[in-house]
Amino acid sequence: MPWVDVERCTGCRICVEKCPVSAIVMEDEKAEINMDKCIHCGTCHSVCPQEAVRHDGEKTPEDIKANVEMTKEFMELCAKHLGDAKEKDKCLERMKKYFNRQRLVAEKTLQELEKIKNA
Repeated sequence: MPWVDVERCTGCRICVEKCPVSAIVMEDEKAEINMDKCIHCGTCHSVCPQEAVRHDGEKTPEDIKANVEMTKEFMELCAKHLGDAKEKDKCLERMKKYFNRQRLVAEKTLQELEKIKNA
């Protein structure tokens, strides 16, 4: 999904003008994408002269770090609120199940999308 690197955005408004669904607005002279409206057409990526519109693949390391930190926080909270240090390990296992399910959903979704491509 696209996002705007506000450090690169110069406020030229080209992406706002070219977005076919008006999903981009200006906030404090910087482009902002309304993901509820965005149709992921890629127009904003191709028209931005500053390459400020970025792809979320660049955020993968940050997302992984955030998931690990969230899991650690949940583990500590489980131990604190459930009164048992063993709850940390139980929480870790639940979080692994959670992320495995997310992976499964993503894999099955990709399989279904391939069927659309081949239809």
